[in-house]
Amino acid sequence: MNNEQSETANAELDYDAIIIGAGMSGMYQLFRLRELGLKALVLEAGTGVGGTWYWNRYPGARFDSESWSYGYSFCLEVLEKWNWSEHFAGQPEIEEYCNLVADTLDLKRDIRFSSRVAAAHFDDASNSWRIELTDGTSFRSRYMVTALGLLSSPTMPRFEGVEDFNGVWCHTGEWPKEGIDFDGKRVAVVGTGASGIQAIQEIGKTASQLTVFQRRPNWCTPLHNSPITHAEMEDIRARYPKIFQLCQETAGCFIHSHDPRSAFDLSEEDRLAFWESLYGSPGFGIWQGNFHDIHTDREVNRQLSDFVAEKIRQRIHDPKVADMLIPKDHGFGTRRVPQETHYYEVFNQENVELIGVLDTPIERITPTGIRTTEREFEFDVIIYATGFDAITGSFDRIDVRGSEGTTLKDKWQGGPSTFVGMMVEDFPNMFMVMGPHGALGNQPRSIEHNVGWISDLIGHMEMNGLKSVRAKPEDVKAWHDFVASKAEGLLSNEVDSWMTGVNLNVAGKEKRQLVRYSGTAPEYRARCDAVAAGGYAELEFGGTELCPPSAARGHESAANETNL
Repeated sequence: MNNEQSETANAELDYDAIIIGAGMSGMYQLFRLRELGLKALVLEAGTGVGGTWYWNRYPGARFDSESWSYGYSFCLEVLEKWNWSEHFAGQPEIEEYCNLVADTLDLKRDIRFSSRVAAAHFDDASNSWRIELTDGTSFRSRYMVTALGLLSSPTMPRFEGVEDFNGVWCHTGEWPKEGIDFDGKRVAVVGTGASGIQAIQEIGKTASQLTVFQRRPNWCTPLHNSPITHAEMEDIRARYPKIFQLCQETAGCFIHSHDPRSAFDLSEEDRLAFWESLYGSPGFGIWQGNFHDIHTDREVNRQLSDFVAEKIRQRIHDPKVADMLIPKDHGFGTRRVPQETHYYEVFNQENVELIGVLDTPIERITPTGIRTTEREFEFDVIIYATGFDAITGSFDRIDVRGSEGTTLKDKWQGGPSTFVGMMVEDFPNMFMVMGPHGALGNQPRSIEHNVGWISDLIGHMEMNGLKSVRAKPEDVKAWHDFVASKAEGLLSNEVDSWMTGVNLNVAGKEKRQLVRYSGTAPEYRARCDAVAAGGYAELEFGGTELCPPSAARGHESAANETNL
């Protein structure tokens, strides 16, 4: 359908489609909808593109999957001219890359920055969405696509007095653009998840005193980052088709593939040698390229955990500190494994202290620092690396209402339910890129598939003059049952983590829920693609009659005015 046809078909609307979020999902979705000839607008809360890589600008933030496996695969022009400087690029470089993509494809003219969405309500009479911003501005569109990100809603701990602190404080996920100076400062970092681990490595280099408050430790393994030479980059560029094909074939869309052998197929000597090799290799190999049964066999997982625990002991001088940094409540790989660069060595420094808050809880934040049950600390800076309200949290922060006023928060009160991770029952014409119960792993690989599937469905509707689409209840249930079946037998689903829907800082999320798809990405894509190949029989489409025209359409300059 061309632009003229789209104008006629949806004349009463401001836009054919509105996309929420200008990260890697939102940018690619905009590109694909433009290809369909649709008039689309992206609403972005920040002042620039990049999503995760715009907001998370804390020191040490970087990829933990290989740079050259992470970028978009669809744009040959960008692939030919962009050079990654490191095998695991840092946040400034990644944000620069996102801006290059946006500029190369001229995306920013259709992005309205500084526009945080407050509400999105579906109107049954007109089969359209009304999206309202926090400033009261509203838009109407036929389709709404959420590109919110899995980890985009920072959560603060439930401490009293956070606002009372007189020094500098922030969450790692809302880092100030001007940065924070740690040189000679007394600094507290609360949290030792992936963000905290990356930040601690850098802050410890310049702070006069760094105090780390840890609730419970995570298993971490070396990133083994290194620069990419010009010759290496040229070789990578020549291999891009094979690299992206490999990512399509692996379980998590990484370049690593699980070893088909059982750990016990090898002798103890050979097994330890294999683990030693993985520990010394870059990236996620020790997690994503290990024996397949590290995820299902308790004894295999225990032995691997013992192996990594011994590595931690070897790297830390004080046995008591080493013991504090070794997880006791979950096995290796049952949570997403943070990658580190000399993280453990930071705790050998005289200016660094580790506090276990399970033994000595934080009572409150004071105007001058932090008070625990044992002592009071004074700080100049407090950094909260306390994670995100993952997967569903970004939806909870928007008042989303579907058919007949059904609220999404109520719909998902007992845990999310979706169709193929991209649609929700009773929420017509709403599509989610990387929604609950969709494939995770190496994000852009799954993003490109989700965006492609959504775009093809919208194209099918436009081609056939269909005004609405919704998921059938029985097929939503069938998808939920399938997702549940893929969770069976995995040790990771017996552990509290953001991947099992647990966040102790969020009311109502203290218990595990089924929030993610745990099967392989190839199997996920195959099932999604079968729906399209079968003519979308699992979906219910509305009729072809058009709504009466109106003069309401016409916000062509809104995005451009914001970007000036």
